[in-house]
Amino acid sequence: MQSSPLLFSAAKRLEGKVALITGAASGIGEATAKLFARHGARIVIADVQDDKGHALCSALGPSVASYVHCDVTNESDVQQAVDATVSHHGKLDVMFNNAGIIGEPCLRLLESEKSDFEHVVATNLVGSYLGTKHAARAMLPARRGSIVITASVASVIASITPVAYTCSKHAVLGLMKSAALELGQFGIRVNCVSPYALPTPLAMKAFGMGEEEHATLKGVRLKAEDVAEAVVYLASDESRYV
Repeated sequence: MQSSPLLFSAAKRLEGKVALITGAASGIGEATAKLFARHGARIVIADVQDDKGHALCSALGPSVASYVHCDVTNESDVQQAVDATVSHHGKLDVMFNNAGIIGEPCLRLLESEKSDFEHVVATNLVGSYLGTKHAARAMLPARRGSIVITASVASVIASITPVAYTCSKHAVLGLMKSAALELGQFGIRVNCVSPYALPTPLAMKAFGMGEEEHATLKGVRLKAEDVAEAVVYLASDESRYV
């Protein structure tokens, strides 16, 4: 029995697309890179965790994934990552600004440190700004592309997260709205994914949280793979008007 074209296209939702993912060596980024590969994308993994990044590339295969060291707070690193992607693949279709940190697990404003606040904002907000800026530059000639940023439920509420993290994610939402308005006229879509508490290694270390502890749908825990599914949708042509 032959597979229908519809089923085939659904199985390979990112066939022919080139994606750059920051913070892709672990957590949500790693899960997204793996799912992108399953859906036919070629991926550039950008991270500061070199050993993990290279290991992921080896697991996905050299024809599918390559690695570039990238500190998203450094504009030259981000620009070089985008340029390397275009140089190697000839284009950039999808930018996933996923790199982020929680910062020191200090929930009280009065006990927080300015240096930590600035570091969190530099990574979460400035890193997303730089990724969006340079990805858009690469996408302009084709007048199409999808930029996705990892925000958080902390983008719209104050919760258990430190003040620096909450502020940075609120600002990321503003960045997305401004960029979507400006870049939409060039066919470039900009969106956020805003997951709730997710038991990534980063969060479990920062808060000592268990996998079920902050679940809102009891009996079901949010996984990095669930967020990755949303990113695949936003990266694919299925969301062409989103």
